[in-house]
Amino acid sequence: MAATYEGGDIALLERIVSLVDFLEITPDSIARRVGGSVRLDPVTLEEIRSLGRGRKALVHGVGLSIGTASGWNDDYLRLLDELLPQVDALWHSEHLGITMIEGEHLGSMLALPRTERMLDLICERVRHMQEVYGLPFLVENIVHLLPDAPSDYTDAGFMNALAGRTGCSMILDVYNLECDANNYGFDIDAFLTELDMRHVREIHVAGGVAHRGYQLDVHSRVVADSTVALARRVIELAPNNRAITYELLPEAVPVLGHEVIAGELTRLRNLLAA
Repeated sequence: MAATYEGGDIALLERIVSLVDFLEITPDSIARRVGGSVRLDPVTLEEIRSLGRGRKALVHGVGLSIGTASGWNDDYLRLLDELLPQVDALWHSEHLGITMIEGEHLGSMLALPRTERMLDLICERVRHMQEVYGLPFLVENIVHLLPDAPSDYTDAGFMNALAGRTGCSMILDVYNLECDANNYGFDIDAFLTELDMRHVREIHVAGGVAHRGYQLDVHSRVVADSTVALARRVIELAPNNRAITYELLPEAVPVLGHEVIAGELTRLRNLLAA
C-alpha cells in the first residue's frame, strides 16, 4: 500500500507512515522557486528521509509533458535529477499527457493523440528515461478532458504498443477510468479486455467530486465503493502488480483530517492489499 505525501504536514506523515509500504513522491509538488530556478524543498526532503526511512519511494511526475511535440519540460528533469539520488526509489513514472505547449503551461493535462507519429515520439522519450535513470519507468492513463482526435489506436492498444516496444510498465488509475465512463461513456470492460494486464505494475485509487454531472479528476475524498470494486477486479487481472496507491491532494487533508485519511488507508489495505 502507498500514499501520496507532498510535504508541509509532518503530523500527517507521522500518522500514516506505519500504514504504508511505499510513499508516492511527486517532484513537481515538493518543489519551490528559488530565485530564477525551481528546486526541491529541503524541509520536505528531510521529512521524507527521517520519517520515511525504510519505505521505498514511488516517484510520480506530473509536469514532464511527455507528449509535447516541441520538447518536454526540462525543469521537471532537473528536479528528477535532484530527487533520485536522495531517495530509495522503486521506480519512477509519468502521465501519458501534455501539460505544456511551446513553453506555456496549460494548467491542466490533455490526453495524447493516439497516432503512429505520437507513439514513435513517446517510445523515444520512454527509452531515454530508462537509459538515463536506470530505473523501471511507468506510464499512467489519464482522464480525457476533450473529445478524442482521430486515432490509429484505441486507448488500450496505444498503451500495449508502447509497453511492447519499450518494455516500460503501466500504472492503471481506476478512478480515471470511472471519470471517463461517467463523462463520455468510456467502455471500461472493453478497455480491460484489450489491455495487456501483464504490464500493470501499480494501481491508483482516489476519490473525487462531481460538478454538474461531470466527474472531476480531483483527489479530494475517500475512495468510493465502486472504485474499490473496480480496483479489486483489476488486481485479479494484473499478475505483476506490486503497489496500490491512494492519492490525495494536500488541499484535501484539512477537509478530511488525519484520522479519516489513516482510516481510509487501513480500509484500503484490508480490502485491496490483503
